[in-house]
Amino acid sequence: MKVMTATEASRSFAAVLDEAERGETIMVTRGGKRIAMIGPAPTAPGRMVKAFLARSAGTLDADFEADIEAARESVEDEMRGTWPDA
Repeated sequence: MKVMTATEASRSFAAVLDEAERGETIMVTRGGKRIAMIGPAPTAPGRMVKAFLARSAGTLDADFEADIEAARESVEDEMRGTWPDA
């Protein structure tokens, strides 16, 4: 884990983000105290939601299930053709 002062992190923020994108976690300190951690964002949250909905099918309130289906159709219609390989 890389450690940087807040000043260093602010002066080279683009580089800090590049490192986080590559999987590095950066601890940011100020006055010798840890104040923040910058790291890679979690991946696949959509996959987790989809898995939850699949596990919960038939156990959710009918209105909620209808809302989810309407939202899914809306996104699918809107995104169709955006990512041809998806």
